[in-house]
Amino acid sequence: MIALGGNALGNNAIEQKELVKNAAVAIVDMIEQGHEVVLSHGNGPQVGAINLAFNEYSKVKGDEIYSMPFPESGAMSQGYIGYHFQNALRTELLNRGILKSVVSLVTQVVVDKEDPAFQNPSKPIGPFYTKEDANKLIENSGDTYIEDSGRGYRKVIPSPEPVKVIEADLMKQMVDNGHIIIGAGGGGIPVIEEGNELVGIEAVIDKDKASEKLAEELDLDVFFILTAVDRVAINFGKPNQVELEDISVSQAKEYIAEGHFPPGSMLPKVEAAIKFVESKPGRQAIISSLEKAKEAILGNTGTVIHN
Repeated sequence: MIALGGNALGNNAIEQKELVKNAAVAIVDMIEQGHEVVLSHGNGPQVGAINLAFNEYSKVKGDEIYSMPFPESGAMSQGYIGYHFQNALRTELLNRGILKSVVSLVTQVVVDKEDPAFQNPSKPIGPFYTKEDANKLIENSGDTYIEDSGRGYRKVIPSPEPVKVIEADLMKQMVDNGHIIIGAGGGGIPVIEEGNELVGIEAVIDKDKASEKLAEELDLDVFFILTAVDRVAINFGKPNQVELEDISVSQAKEYIAEGHFPPGSMLPKVEAAIKFVESKPGRQAIISSLEKAKEAILGNTGTVIHN
């Protein structure tokens, strides 16, 4: 399982199309090494932009155009990000003479409607704003905006825990048949079960947590989280910063308790890695950068988390 952050995909569709070509090189490197790959991706900037665009256009057009709910915005982001990845991976595979099918699936993930996250919005989405612009948006919309890892202010919405991936059984069959799957994009479309019906709900599931859940359900061995840094670090950005090459679950939990990992960035990645490693003996998680993915799986870089 490879989980790739949405912030690594650029600021618009044109940038994204070029960036996924670079990502495809690293991903196909791993396929060429003999690994079966399932890919997931973030969508924080993209889903926020889709939602914002429809909301703003609806203000101009009135009843002619309605604002776009978050479940539908998430589905749209899965579609166009998946489209770019499918084509980039297909091209890179064919360039190397590898004949494998690539497919992206609109993926739904069940959440608990009683999850306390619905009372405490925490997941940053959409573009970054200055403090002044964020305050204006808060006044006009009533939405919640918070400072995000020193990069500016972003809107936050509920981020409930994933319970199960609806399409996991189908994905398992496809992986077993040698296909490359792009699934659980943006953490999946959050839905609640009401009898036989799946009902979308306004939220964004953390991409790393949803990817971890899918990796468990597909019975995968390695969970790769690709982000902006080559290794996880403690005392990040300080003179005594230390990059971590190899840590146990117990060590990772100690670092979490000491507050080394920011809630909006590295913390959910480390938590998802811990959950995956603890889910079954022999599993391991690796956190590294996209550019160093090939080296990370060879053990030359990245942070390996194990029991």
